[in-house]
Amino acid sequence: MKLTIIGGGGFRVPQIVEALSRRDDLDVSELRLYDVSAERLEVMADVLEQLPIARKPRIVTGTDLREAVRGVDFVFSAMRVAGTEGRVSDELIALSHGILGQETVGPGGYAYALRTIPAALDLARAVKEEAPNAWVINFTNPAGIITQAMREVLGPRVIGICDTPIGLVRRAARALGTSESELDYDYIGLNHLGWLRSATKDGEELLPRLLEDPELLTQMEEARLIGLDWVRSLGMLPNEYLFYYYRNREAVAQIRDEAQTRGQFLSAQQGDFYQAAHSQPQEAAALWDCTHREREETYMAEAREVAGAGEREEEDLDGGYQEVALDLMTALSGGRPARMILGVANAGVIPALADSAIIEVPCTVDQRGPVAVALAPLEGAELGLVTQVKACETLVIDAVRTKDRATAWKALALHPLVDSVDAAKEMLDEYCEAIPQVAAVFEEGR
Repeated sequence: MKLTIIGGGGFRVPQIVEALSRRDDLDVSELRLYDVSAERLEVMADVLEQLPIARKPRIVTGTDLREAVRGVDFVFSAMRVAGTEGRVSDELIALSHGILGQETVGPGGYAYALRTIPAALDLARAVKEEAPNAWVINFTNPAGIITQAMREVLGPRVIGICDTPIGLVRRAARALGTSESELDYDYIGLNHLGWLRSATKDGEELLPRLLEDPELLTQMEEARLIGLDWVRSLGMLPNEYLFYYYRNREAVAQIRDEAQTRGQFLSAQQGDFYQAAHSQPQEAAALWDCTHREREETYMAEAREVAGAGEREEEDLDGGYQEVALDLMTALSGGRPARMILGVANAGVIPALADSAIIEVPCTVDQRGPVAVALAPLEGAELGLVTQVKACETLVIDAVRTKDRATAWKALALHPLVDSVDAAKEMLDEYCEAIPQVAAVFEEGR
């Protein structure tokens, strides 16, 4: 099989190659790395060459998109339009208005989506023409919005993935003394906005025992971040990103109080890495390993600071989106069928949403593609939140399609974490001024 990674000069590419080397159920003969930066591709090629793994595919690097996807079987999309510098602007502009600045939740995520959708659609069109039978597995954030936009070109052959839902299930299973494979579970929501509502083993519901036992519940990183009492009151386990909704005031205060945002940290850290690896190519893999460890240990640090949750547990550093992607790739290529939480078309699972809306739910997957499993209805406050956020996500896509700035303003203004339409308009103006790729979306629509 041939696999292309879009964003092939990105920092997390070695994780995919390391995970691939451990898989006996996947035979990837050629790995193509595509990026807009030849220098970053050169650094990644050095890292991959030095990785201490025996089984590596033939690696080809390039900056021609159509050549990169021509005739491949799978495409992993992990692009970051405007780089980490764009993420810094996403965060700081929102924070300057007293509103959450985070790369996937709220205005920062929407600015990221506005500038990414055009590039994602270019990719979708290239794949449709150059590799019409390929599966596209989308990692690019905000994953729900980007996957939904790409489906307009590729239909069901593009699937969204995220490692946080399955990480939640695995932590719950570990706390309960079992494994994910032995559980039947009910998870529902959107990307970075979902809940684990049930976990059964041999027909016995185990989630209440986990919620009621403080010792077990404390083992859940999500509960430590959001608060044990609140999680217990919900009667379900929320995705860790719901921290930004349930404790928004504390999150904003903590982020504004920090010396730098997450984006600023990563921009500086990765900038140092690429510069050092470029000047010391013989040390590229060692430099990457050290930088990667620091990155993982500091993930969602502001949330743990607010919650007093301390350092990340060693077991919470395991896994990652690369394992989810490879499990999905195995099932789609005719290997062992899988049961996974994926970003797929709603198709009636949540009746309040359009059938084409991308949601995250458990699916069964084989070479025909994913099929969502039957779930209990989403109700109450959770349904209200999902409905509002999905309406805003759809407005973001509509704004890019119509090149209409007013529609983008509505998307920002109507998000539940934005408390002023005036602030939303000012943020949009500032995003357009700071990030050329955002401004470019609306230039033809004037």
